[in-house]
Amino acid sequence: MGIWRFTDMRRILGLADVAPITATTPLPKRGKTRPAMDHVIILDGTLSSLTSGQETNAGHTFRLLREAGSASRLSLFYEAGIQWKGWSSLPDIITGASINDQIQRAYGFLASRYRPGDRVFLFGYSRGGFAVRSLAGMIDRLGLLRAEEATERNIRQVFRHYRLAPNSDSASAFRAAHCHTQVEIAMIGVWDTVKALGLRLPLLWRLTEAEHAFHQLDLGPSVRYAAQALALDETRVAFSPLPWQVLPDWNGLAEDTWFRGAHPDIGGQVHTGRQGRQLANIPLVWMLERVEAQGVPLPQDWRLRFPCDASARAVGTFDGWGKVFLIRSPRANGPVKGRLHPTVRFHTPTRQIRRIDTPKQTEASVRLAALFSPFRREG
Repeated sequence: MGIWRFTDMRRILGLADVAPITATTPLPKRGKTRPAMDHVIILDGTLSSLTSGQETNAGHTFRLLREAGSASRLSLFYEAGIQWKGWSSLPDIITGASINDQIQRAYGFLASRYRPGDRVFLFGYSRGGFAVRSLAGMIDRLGLLRAEEATERNIRQVFRHYRLAPNSDSASAFRAAHCHTQVEIAMIGVWDTVKALGLRLPLLWRLTEAEHAFHQLDLGPSVRYAAQALALDETRVAFSPLPWQVLPDWNGLAEDTWFRGAHPDIGGQVHTGRQGRQLANIPLVWMLERVEAQGVPLPQDWRLRFPCDASARAVGTFDGWGKVFLIRSPRANGPVKGRLHPTVRFHTPTRQIRRIDTPKQTEASVRLAALFSPFRREG
């Protein structure tokens, strides 16, 4: 196989010759009293990078929080999505099994640092959005291991209970013996969650869909607030979105808001420099406004760094290897669940979509109190 074909194949697979990227803040000293902390988990999408100029919206969020946060009040965990580490990693990549390891690593980081009274924030893009939503479901069902119990063995055992029988007597006994049984998640923020967890090629993602059916993505009682930015113009079935769904006992607040652009536009995976990001900056700014409203510190000039232009060129769904995705469908065949962002009120999407666009559902203010409305299930 020629070099050009080898390189081409890796691009088809959505992979690269780079190691996984994990960035964290130091572990606090045990036994030492400390003020309440904010713990932030950020799980990025496939081929994500913290290389300057190539950050996704998740990567930019991590950089801003690291710049502004106090080490004594903020703990940060960032991990990139699927990366290419050699052909030996191909089976895990095909099945998407690596997402289970990613969830366990994030869970272990959080468990080793969390103390009662701390706040938890979860952010993710694409498959990373799926991962943080599943992480929240895991915490909701099994609790969070106490710091002194956060061993590798116990983390594996928690995940085993989560995967096989989270409501079993043995799972309940383990939770009572080893975990904080009630942990509030202050916010989940995701950019365009998708369910294609394995190899991102047409049809192949369906082959392993059943393997990931155990993941609990519905919002449960642990989650106080959830925000998701969705791509109005995405048509690839392999990138089908996962709007918020809720458990019967959930009484928090949730937003599904639709923005102009395809999947990479919403997640900021555009790799075209500052000027090329002006469409992708819109959902980034939208999310950061909600982060700031939660009292999480950001640099004073953060808005000036992300100029927005709703008329900027979108990445689209046919650029590059987007052409091989032949199975397509509009993202909504009926009313769009959630809100339309003001920048798309007069935008004609890729395919005609009937919109819910009443004054109460269309955002008119950036004040969090004005934007919040109870999530209503449809059906």
